[in-house]
Amino acid sequence: MTDPRDALAAVGRSFYARGWMLGTGGNLSARLPDGTFWITASGVPKGRLEREHFVRMTVEGEILEAPNGARPSAETSLHQAIYAWSPDQQACLHVHTVSAVVAARLHPGDLPLPPVEMVKGYGIFHERPRVCMPVFDNPLAVPEIAQAVRARFASTPPDVPVFMIRDHGITAWGRSLNQAFNRVEVSAYLLDLLVEGARTGVEW
Repeated sequence: MTDPRDALAAVGRSFYARGWMLGTGGNLSARLPDGTFWITASGVPKGRLEREHFVRMTVEGEILEAPNGARPSAETSLHQAIYAWSPDQQACLHVHTVSAVVAARLHPGDLPLPPVEMVKGYGIFHERPRVCMPVFDNPLAVPEIAQAVRARFASTPPDVPVFMIRDHGITAWGRSLNQAFNRVEVSAYLLDLLVEGARTGVEW
C-alpha cells in the first residue's frame, strides 16, 4: 500500500457508522514503506474523511506533510508508542465504544477476556485461553498515557494486540490495516460480551 489515506478514510466511515467514532472522536493511522505514517488530523469528523484530513509524520514526532495546515490528532503519541515499540506494526486504530468504557469498570486492573472462539481473531489458538487486555489510566495529558504504554510494553509485552484507556476507548494495531481493523472488531465483540455477561450474570 503506497498511500493508505483512502483506505483509512473507508475505515473511518465504517467505524463512524457503528457509533465507534462519533463527533470527532478516535484516530486512525497507517505506515508507509519509509517508516513514516499518516494519521488523522485533529478535530475532523471520521465519517467524512478526505485525503486532506491526514498528517504525515515520523515516529519521532516530526511533521512532514500537513495539508491546509492541519494538526495531527491529539492522541498521536499513542500511535508513536506502538510504532516505536514494534516496528513491524503497520497500522494503529483508536476508537471509542460504549462497551469499552463500561467493561473497564468491571475490574480494577487489566481486563480478563472471555475465553471464547473470537479470541482466535488475535492469533491465539489455545483451548479456553486466559488472556487479559491491558488497561491504562486516563490522565488529561495523553503523552503520559503513551509513556506508560512504552514503559510497560518494553518490559511486559501484552497478551493481545490491543490496549484500553480507562473511561476512554481501545487502541488496536496490526501488521496490515486489515489486520488492525479485524482486531478492533474482535475487541468490540469481546467487550460487548463482557458487558452483556455482567448484566445477565454469566461467569467466564
